[in-house]
Amino acid sequence: MNVQKKDGSIRAWVVCLSILSLLCAVTGCSSEKSAMQNGPPTSQEYASIVGPAGPEGPAGTAGIQGEVGATGAPGAGIAGATGEQGPSGPVGIQGPTGAIGAAGDVAKGGAGMTGPAGPTGAQGIRGGTGEQGASTVGSAGAIGQTGPQGPQGITGETGAKGPTLVGPTGPAGRIGPAGEQGAVGDTGGQGATTAGVVGSTGPAGDAGLQGPAGATGAQGPAGVIGRWISYRAFWFDSETAVLRSSDMDQVSEIASYMKQNPSLKAGLDGSIPRGSDQDLADRRVSAVRSALIEAGVPASQIETGAFGDSSLARDRRVEVLLRTNVYTKQ
Repeated sequence: MNVQKKDGSIRAWVVCLSILSLLCAVTGCSSEKSAMQNGPPTSQEYASIVGPAGPEGPAGTAGIQGEVGATGAPGAGIAGATGEQGPSGPVGIQGPTGAIGAAGDVAKGGAGMTGPAGPTGAQGIRGGTGEQGASTVGSAGAIGQTGPQGPQGITGETGAKGPTLVGPTGPAGRIGPAGEQGAVGDTGGQGATTAGVVGSTGPAGDAGLQGPAGATGAQGPAGVIGRWISYRAFWFDSETAVLRSSDMDQVSEIASYMKQNPSLKAGLDGSIPRGSDQDLADRRVSAVRSALIEAGVPASQIETGAFGDSSLARDRRVEVLLRTNVYTKQ
């Protein structure tokens, strides 16, 4: 309540001052002239017109801020359509290329003047020849380095390859047991036979001339078998070291092959599993060796020992293996 009274009194003072200003403006300069004639106004005369300014009242409380109005709807904008692009102007005609200018001249400057030659000086007196000094043979110099080795000659051509060693034919498999014979069927009736007419034989063509046989080339060295390979095998009956009569054909085959290939050596392997009769196995190997020697195989081309795969050792068997004789000169 006190704040409102002070606020009202201040407003009353402001209204009074405004009225006084208007009256002064209406009356003109009469009072102003009288004041100028009577001298400058004193502080009492100013006090009779305008009172002293009162104390500044406190600022009133700020009123409540009103609500923010709603944003209006955006206006509808219409973009104009893009105009058609105009055609490109024609490209102008290219002007002709100017001619290349002539090359500049090269001017060679003249040779400078040769200066005068100076006078030849007088020749001095020739001195006498001195006596010959004593000569001493110097020590021999160090031997020079050996010259570089000459280039190596061209390697000679490789000789012609020798003939291929044809491997031996593999052993024939065992004959399987014969099956039981079936019952004999009934004989059918004999049909009538009619001999057909024999056709005429066509004429034989003329035989061509045989060309001359070419010369036989020189035979090269035989191929080399670098390790023992299995060739044949002999099987014995139980508790015996005697070859079967059917094994003689195989003995002849081995002897014939060894004769055709004297560079080969035969290895006889009678290896047996552990626990078998070793003495009987050795006698079987000796029986095969004797049979081969009797068939014509030199004893020097036969070796005995364990040459095959030890995991394939079998009882009642002697395996024949082949290898090139390492002592044979090729």
